[in-house]
Amino acid sequence: MNKPIPFDNAKMATGAVLIEFYASWCPHCRKMMPIVKEVRELLGSMAPVYQYDIDEYPDAADEAGVSSIPTFIVFDNGREMWRFTGELSGDELLAQVQAAMGSYVN
Repeated sequence: MNKPIPFDNAKMATGAVLIEFYASWCPHCRKMMPIVKEVRELLGSMAPVYQYDIDEYPDAADEAGVSSIPTFIVFDNGREMWRFTGELSGDELLAQVQAAMGSYVN
C-alpha cells in the first residue's frame, strides 16, 4: 500500500473523500481490505480513498478521534459527513460516499 497523503490534506480535499483507519493486526480490518479495495475501484477518480494504519500514523488517528478500528470517515470539502466503526458491506460504504458526493455511481 502506498504512503497516504497527510491526514490534514486528505480531510480538507475538495469534494468527497473516504478515509479508513485500520491496523494490520486487526482481523476486522483485514476482512474489510478487499471491500475497501472494491469501493476504491468503483469510485475511480470521483472520490479518493485514503487508508491510515494507526500504528504508523497515530497522530492522524488521534486528530480524527479514532478509538476503535476499523473506522471509516467520509469528508466533503473538509466537513465530516459520516463516520462508522466496524465491519459493513461494500454497498453501504459506497452509498455513504455517494451521498456525500450528491450523486450515484453506476
